[in-house]
Amino acid sequence: MKLFTVVVLPLLLFFYSSRICAQISVAKVDTLTIEEVTLDEITVKSPKEQTSIRQLPASISIVTSKLLESSEVNSLKDLSSAIPNFFMPDYGSKLTSPVYIRGIGSRINSPSVGIYVDDVPYFEKAAFDFDFFDIERVEVLRGPQGTLYGRNTMGGIINVFTKSPLTETGSKIKLSAGNYGNYTAGLNHYGKIGKKLGFAVNLSGVHRDGFFTNLYSGDKVDKMNSIGARGRLIWKISDRMSIENVASFERSNQGGYPYALYKDSLKDNLRINYDQYSSYLRNLFSDALVWNYSGAKIKIHATSSFQMLNDNQSIDQDFTPVKQYFVVQEQMHRMLSQEIVMKSNQKKSYEWLVGAYGFVQLFDNSVEVNYYPTKSDYIKGYDHRISGAAFFHQSTLNDFIIPNLSLTAGVRLDLEKDKLNYKYDLLTAGSWVNKTDTIYPSLNGAKVLPKITLNYRAGNSTFYATVANGYKTGGFNSTFERPEDLTFDPESSWNYELGWRAPLFNQRFYADAAIFYIDWTNQQIYQPVPSGRGSMLKNAGETESKGLEFSMRMAPVKGFEANVSYGYTNATFLTYMANKTTDYAGNFIPYVPKQTIAFSGSKTFQFKQSMIESMRISLNYRGTGKYYWSEKNTDYQDYYGLLDGKITFTKGDFQLEFWGKNLFDTQYYAFSFEALGNRYVQPGRPSQVGVNLSLKF
Repeated sequence: MKLFTVVVLPLLLFFYSSRICAQISVAKVDTLTIEEVTLDEITVKSPKEQTSIRQLPASISIVTSKLLESSEVNSLKDLSSAIPNFFMPDYGSKLTSPVYIRGIGSRINSPSVGIYVDDVPYFEKAAFDFDFFDIERVEVLRGPQGTLYGRNTMGGIINVFTKSPLTETGSKIKLSAGNYGNYTAGLNHYGKIGKKLGFAVNLSGVHRDGFFTNLYSGDKVDKMNSIGARGRLIWKISDRMSIENVASFERSNQGGYPYALYKDSLKDNLRINYDQYSSYLRNLFSDALVWNYSGAKIKIHATSSFQMLNDNQSIDQDFTPVKQYFVVQEQMHRMLSQEIVMKSNQKKSYEWLVGAYGFVQLFDNSVEVNYYPTKSDYIKGYDHRISGAAFFHQSTLNDFIIPNLSLTAGVRLDLEKDKLNYKYDLLTAGSWVNKTDTIYPSLNGAKVLPKITLNYRAGNSTFYATVANGYKTGGFNSTFERPEDLTFDPESSWNYELGWRAPLFNQRFYADAAIFYIDWTNQQIYQPVPSGRGSMLKNAGETESKGLEFSMRMAPVKGFEANVSYGYTNATFLTYMANKTTDYAGNFIPYVPKQTIAFSGSKTFQFKQSMIESMRISLNYRGTGKYYWSEKNTDYQDYYGLLDGKITFTKGDFQLEFWGKNLFDTQYYAFSFEALGNRYVQPGRPSQVGVNLSLKF
C-alpha cells in the first residue's frame, strides 16, 4: 500500500487529471506529431526489406529508441509480451534465453527464432540476452522468415540496430541507481571526421546485488556484474558506396540460479536453499564488416561477420542443502559467416532480390558431472562443427492482374553439414575409465524453402495473404544416455497468414492486425534424460498453432501518445506419444502464453518560466498467460500483469528520470521445471524503483 501511495498514485494523478495540468503554465506540447504516427514514413531497416511498413506483407512490430527509453528496456527479455505473441522468459541466467513467437521456440540447442544485431547473425541462444545501450530500434517479424534469412527462423526474426554516427552527434553520460543494489553507467560518443567518416564509441556497465537470498549461505543468489563496449566506424566513400565496421564486446559474471523447491501440499515454494554456489560467466565478442552500394538500378549489400562466445556454467543441479550433483559446463563457440544480397533499386512493375550465404560454426564443449554419493565424476567432451551454404531469390510483380495488387514469390536452398566428435570418461573408485570416444557420421541436410505472398492496396488500407514453409535443422543432443537419443530430426511447418494495416482518423491512429495458422511436424520437444541428470530434444508427432495479433498506435491529441497490442496463441499437440503408454495429444505446447497484452501511454508537458523545460509521464503494462511448464499440462502459470512507470524531467541537455518496474509487486513464477523427482520454481522479480541521470554535451 505504501508503494501505491508513494509511486503509483502520483503517476495516475498526473496522467489522467487534466484539471491539475490546466493550472500549470504550459507553453506548448512537443510530443509525437501526426507525421511521426504515420507509419508509412517508417522504413524497415533490414537490407533485405527496405520498404515502408505499409508495403511490407508481413506481421511486424518496430520498437523505437524513444519507446525503449520510456519503457526502461534494458534487454530483449524486457520486451517479453510487449510485442504481440512474443515471449522471452527469464530462466535464471543469460545462458538459457529461448525466444517464443506464435508458439514456436526451443529451450535448448539451436533456436527457432533468428536474431541479427547490426547485421551479425546470433545462432547461439546463449548470446541472445545481452545488455542494451544506445539501441536505435528493434524490429520483430513474426512468421517463418527462412526464404530470406535461412536456418532456424521458423518463428520469426529479430533485428536489433544500434545508433549510427551518421545520424547521431555529440556525447552522453547516463547513470542509474535503484533498489536491490542496481547500478548502471553508460558513456556514448558520436563524432565525424569531415563529412564522410563517422565513428562511435559506446561503453556500459551493470551491477546488481541480486533479488533473492540463498538460505544456506545467506548470500544473494542472482548477483550480476557486466561490462560492455562497442565501436562503430562508417566511411561514405561516395554518395553510392559505403563501408562500415561494427565491433562489440560484453563480459558478464552472473550468479544463479534462484530455484526453490515447490511443495504441492503447501501450494507454495520453500526458501531457496542449496549448498554450492552456482554461476554463469560469459565473454561475447562480435564484429561485422558491411559494404553497401546503391546504383541507379541495383543495390548490393555484403556482410562478413565473426562471433566468439566463451562461457562457463557451474550449477548445483539438485538445488538442495545436500551434496548430490554439481555440474560444470564450458563452451567455446566460434562462427564465421558471409552474405551478399543484390536487389533492384527502382520501383517498377517487376522487383527482384538474389543472394548467397555461407557459415561455419565451431564448438568445443565439455561437461563435468560430480556425483558425490558415489564419488564419481562424469566428463563429456564435444568437438562439434556445423557448416552450411544457401542461395535465395525473391521476385515481386506489382500491379499483378489488377492495379495495386502485388505478387511476391521467394525460394531458398539451404545446405548443411553437422559433424560431432564425442568423448565420455568416467572417474570411479579413483580410476578413469574411457566409456566412449567416437566420431559420429555427419548429418547432411538439404531443404528448399518456398514462400508466396499477395499484397493489395485499397485506399489507405493494405491487405496481404502469405503462405510460407518453415524449417529447423536437426542435430545431435549434447546430453544422451541411450543410442536412440543421440540425434533428433529436423522439424518443418507451413504457415498461413492473413493481415491488414491502415491509418485511421486522419492518420492519428494506425492499426495492424493478422490471423495465422501453423501446421508443423516433428516438433523438437525438450525432455529430461531418463536419469533426470540433464536434458535433450526429442521429436513429437504433429502440432498446430493458431491465433491472432492486433496492435494500434495512437496520437489522438497533441501531447498524448499510446500503443496497444494484443496477441492470442492456441498451440497444441495433434499427435504426440511420449512413450508406449503416454499420449499428449490435445495438450498445450509448454512455454507458450495464450495471451500477451500490452499498453504504453505517455503524456508530455512543456513549461515556460520554470526550472524545468518539459515533463513526460509514461505508464507501461504487460500481461502474460496462461501457459504450461511441461507437455503434461499439470503445472502452469496463470495470467499475470506487470505495471511499469516513469517520470522524466528535462532541462536543456540534462535529464532526470524516476522509474519503477512491477509497481504493484505482482507475484508470479518466471520458471518451473521437474528434476530428480522434485518440482522447482523461480519466483518473478519483485518491485523495483530507481532514478536515472543523463547529460548530453
